[in-house]
Amino acid sequence: MVTRVPPHPSRPRGRLRVLLASGVAALALAAGSVVPGNPLAPAPQEAHAADGTSTLTVAVAQSVDSLSPFLAQRLLSTSIHRLMYDFLTNYDAKDNHTIPGLATAWEPSADKLTWTYTIRSDSKWSDGEKATAEDAAWTFNKMMTDEGAATSNGSFVSNFRKVTAPSPDKLVIELKQPQATMTALDVPIVPKHVWEKVGDFSKFNNDTKFPIVGNGPFILTDYKVDSYVKLKANKDFWRGAPKFDELVFRYYKDQDAAVAALRKGEVSFVAGSPSLTPAQAASLKSAENIKVNDAPGRRFYALATNPGARTKDGKKFGDGHAALLDQKVRQALFMAVDRTTIIDKVFQGHAIEGEGYIPPRYGSYFWKPAAGQKHAFDPVKAGALLDEAGYKKNSDGKRAGKDGKPLDFRILCHATDPNDKAIGKYLQEWWGDLGVGLKVDCRDNVSDPWYAGEYDLAFDGWSVNPDPDFVMSIHTCAALPAKAKESAATDNFICDKQYDELYAKQLAEYDPAKRADLIKQMESRLYDTGYMNVMAYPNAVEAYRTDQIKSITTMPSDAGNIFGQDGYWSWWSAVPASGASGDSSGGGGSSTGVLIGVGVAVVVLAGGGLLFAMRRRSTAEDRE
Repeated sequence: MVTRVPPHPSRPRGRLRVLLASGVAALALAAGSVVPGNPLAPAPQEAHAADGTSTLTVAVAQSVDSLSPFLAQRLLSTSIHRLMYDFLTNYDAKDNHTIPGLATAWEPSADKLTWTYTIRSDSKWSDGEKATAEDAAWTFNKMMTDEGAATSNGSFVSNFRKVTAPSPDKLVIELKQPQATMTALDVPIVPKHVWEKVGDFSKFNNDTKFPIVGNGPFILTDYKVDSYVKLKANKDFWRGAPKFDELVFRYYKDQDAAVAALRKGEVSFVAGSPSLTPAQAASLKSAENIKVNDAPGRRFYALATNPGARTKDGKKFGDGHAALLDQKVRQALFMAVDRTTIIDKVFQGHAIEGEGYIPPRYGSYFWKPAAGQKHAFDPVKAGALLDEAGYKKNSDGKRAGKDGKPLDFRILCHATDPNDKAIGKYLQEWWGDLGVGLKVDCRDNVSDPWYAGEYDLAFDGWSVNPDPDFVMSIHTCAALPAKAKESAATDNFICDKQYDELYAKQLAEYDPAKRADLIKQMESRLYDTGYMNVMAYPNAVEAYRTDQIKSITTMPSDAGNIFGQDGYWSWWSAVPASGASGDSSGGGGSSTGVLIGVGVAVVVLAGGGLLFAMRRRSTAEDRE
C-alpha cells in the first residue's frame, strides 16, 4: 500500500480517523509495561508459551487506518493485508523481480491490450471455499464501478476496459491502452462470496465479524480499535504454513518505551516511528541478545506544500497560505533547507541526502537534478527569490507582502516522529533568518487538517514499491478528491497537466529503459514545480531479540528492511529461537528464504476509541 505504502505510502495516504482514548491501558502501554490480564501479552524472554504456541511480538509506532483493503493506505495496514489476502503476483525477496502469487502464469496478447492470468488451483479461503478467478474478477470490477472501493488502489484499474473469469483458473483483463504495471498489480484479492454482501465500501472497515475470511499466510481473528489486531497462522496456505503460530504488533506512542520493552523481552522486534533514533540504535547494539538491522530503506522523507486544495471538478477549499502558490516562494523555502545538517545532526548518518522522488535503492528509477537545476542550500539566493516575489524584509526583519501582513507559515508535524520535531526546530531557525515565521504544529492525528486542506506545509514521506507507479499516481489530477475534505488517493492536492501527460506515457510504455526515463522526467517535473522537497532517504533502522527469533531475512536479502517489506516474507517464514526445525524457504519464492516469524498479528494501539470511515494520516510512513 502507499508500497502504495501505498502506497501507499508514508500514502501518506488514505487515512482513517481514529479518536484515541486515554486510560489505564494506554498509560500502561506508554510506560512500556504489559496490561495486567492481557491474554495477548507474551511472557518476557519467551517465544514459546507453556502450551508450545510460538508468538512474535512487534512494537510499532503506527496504527491501523482500516482493515478494508479497499480503504487502507498506511504501511502497517497494507502490510497486514499482505498477510490476509493473496495478490496476483508477488516480489522476490532477493531482488524484487516478479514471482507467482495467486496467479501462476500470465500472458499478454500481441497488442498488449488483453492479459490472461492462470489462477492456481491450490489456494482456498479460510472458510473452506476455493479461491478462483471469479474472486479476482469481482475484486477488480468492484474497484472499477464503485468509487468507495477505488479509494486506495483505483489507479491500478482506471485503464481497465473489462475483467472476466471465463473459467475458475482463467482471469482475463482487457485494457483501454497498454499498461506497464500488469505484473505489479498491488491489489489484495478478496473473496466474492463474503464481500458481495457489503453495502457502502467507503464506510465498511472490515471489522465487524471475526475471523475475517482470507487466503494469505495469516488469518485475522480479532481486532479492537487502538488496541490490537490479531491473526493466526494459516496452516493451509499454499506456499506453506508460517513457523510462528502468532504475531503481535503492539503500538507504542512513546518510542523509548518500545525500546525498553525490547530490552525486557516483552516484545521481540521494534520497528520505530518509522525507524529507531540514532541514540536508540547505538544503545541497543551493545545489548545482550539484541541485533540491530541498519540498512538502506525504501522510503523518502520530504516537505510538502499545500498547492491549493481542490476537488476533481475544481472546487477550492482549505486555507493554505496564498504565498505558497508562487513557485519562487516555494523554491526559496527549499533553498533555505540545509540537507547536510539534517543528515548529520538529525539522522546522524543513518540516511543519505534526498533529491529525487524515488530512493536510490531502486536504481533504474533513481534520479538526481542536474547541477544547474539543483536547489542547493543558498540562503542568500533564497532571500533574493523572496524579494522578487514581493516579500521583502521590513524594519523588524520580517518578510511581508504588499498588504503588510508578515510571511508566517504552519507546518503539520507527526507527534510520534522525533525527526519531524527536530527538523521543525531547524526550519524555524533557517527560515527565521530569512524573515519567515514558522509554527510547528505537532499532532497525534494530522488527517483532519490534511484532508481539509487546512495547512501550509507538512512533513511527508512514502515507502516506495519496486514498481513506482502508485507513488507517482498520487500526484495526478485523477487522484484529487471527488468532494471537499474527503479521503482520496491524492497525497498533496497536486494537479499539473505536464506531469499528468508524462504519467500517461510511462503507464503505457513497456520498454523498461524508456519507461524509466519517463518516470525520471516526472521526478524532474515534481522537483522543478517545488511542491515537494525530498530531504532524505532514511535507513531502515530496527532491532530484534535473537533469543526469540532464530532467523530473519531482509528484503532485499543482501541488505534491506525487515518491517514493511514488499510482500509477506519476513512475517511468513521467521523461525522461533527455540523448538524450530525444517527449511523455511517454502515453495514458489526465492531460494534465499525470507522472513521473520508469523502467526497471530496483534496491533496494540493506545487505549479505546472510535473508528470512522475517514482514515487518518498520523505518521510519516502512512503508505507502503
